[in-house]
Amino acid sequence: MSTNPPNLRPDLAPKAMFDDTRRAGQPTIGMVSLGCPKALVDSERILTRLRAEGYQISADYAGADAVVVNTCGFLDSAKAESLEAIGEALQENGKVIVTGCLGAEPEYITGVHPKVLAVTGPHQYEQVLDAVHGAVPPSPDPFIDLLPATGVSLTPRHFSYLKISEGCNHACKFCIIPDMRGKLQSRPVHAILREAEKLVDAGVKELLVISQDTSAYGLDRRYDTHPWKDREVRSHITDLARELGQLGAADDLWVRLHYVYPYPHVRDLIPLMADTSNAVLPYLDIPFQHGHPDVLKRMARPAASAKVLDEIAAWRDICPDITLRSTFIVGYPGETEAEFQYLLDWMDEAQLDRVGCFQYENVDGARSNALPDHVPAEVKQERWERFMEKAQAISEAKLEAKVGTIQQAIVDDIDEDGIATCRTKADAPEIDGNLFIDEGTEGLSVGDLVFVEVDEAGEYDLWGKLT
Repeated sequence: MSTNPPNLRPDLAPKAMFDDTRRAGQPTIGMVSLGCPKALVDSERILTRLRAEGYQISADYAGADAVVVNTCGFLDSAKAESLEAIGEALQENGKVIVTGCLGAEPEYITGVHPKVLAVTGPHQYEQVLDAVHGAVPPSPDPFIDLLPATGVSLTPRHFSYLKISEGCNHACKFCIIPDMRGKLQSRPVHAILREAEKLVDAGVKELLVISQDTSAYGLDRRYDTHPWKDREVRSHITDLARELGQLGAADDLWVRLHYVYPYPHVRDLIPLMADTSNAVLPYLDIPFQHGHPDVLKRMARPAASAKVLDEIAAWRDICPDITLRSTFIVGYPGETEAEFQYLLDWMDEAQLDRVGCFQYENVDGARSNALPDHVPAEVKQERWERFMEKAQAISEAKLEAKVGTIQQAIVDDIDEDGIATCRTKADAPEIDGNLFIDEGTEGLSVGDLVFVEVDEAGEYDLWGKLT
């Protein structure tokens, strides 16, 4: 049985799932969706529009009339992966339309793959549709091509990503996402709640709230209010979370918050997480990136590490069961051994539950490329290994403390041997650990919410039995 690997990339979405049914003569579009959950949502929106126009969707190059590749441009390694996927699609199919973050640099793509039919940037849905129409004309049959109210989902039916905004107002020196996706653009709060309600009505048990900066939601809208049900609701993360948490009973629905910057108003979310009648999980995904104040300053990050430790302590006072996950960068330009050791000491104090880590990479267009004193590759690797060893030890101790406890879990998969792969409230799909049940699973189905007594713990995963 595989366990959660310590070097799992925290920027990747779950593998897209496709319905392969096809009517006779139906035009078919292949889809390759790379990168983060935000890109996966973009893929879902594109495919929803295509399905409404009568296209079938396939994950198979050979069975498709054309292929859309939704790319990632987060790191140079991600760009290389995107170029490889485009090349594979061209070789296997020949008709390829490129979209996504890397599409913000069309010359970069066409310089390597000049035969692509079109290149569009992130969330340019109309341009993608125009390119598909040019390559493969639609052929809808309104009596057969029925589209569910929730649209096309590329995740398992029991969980769904809920994107609340696009873009970002920060200017972190290592990041080019604002250049690719633009400034913050928040969705109206009633539109988000309407989408979430449809998902819950369709049987979704877990809503994963995502954006580039979840804490900043509504700032660009000046926190305007909109009517929802019998009341007015602000476009603000606290109000949004409160309303999402009331869409279902706490034991029947999970609402998980991702990409939350530790602004002071985040503390207003913690009482919602401590309230066991609310569906908002006691879980915060916060991209701290580093612990040393000088490194954070060179990164141009909107955070102060000492104050963050105070905030973490305050959150745990209000909600002792809160799970904190984060990502970090080691080997940032100018990072000294003393600054790295400070980060390790900071980790000892912060005691974060779930941690991912990148080795710093230059990215074309990032201001950090021009910083002095870049760290040698072998030093970055050595620091990454030391960091992960520290994070692994913390994780192992925290999971060991859960042995003997009762945890609610959601069933993600049941294999042919009857072993159920589940997640607790402390675990987001793909990026965190799992809870395995290896006996007594005959009556379980994927998507069930169950209670499990934990009887064994590893470095990243738990094992248990149904109660």
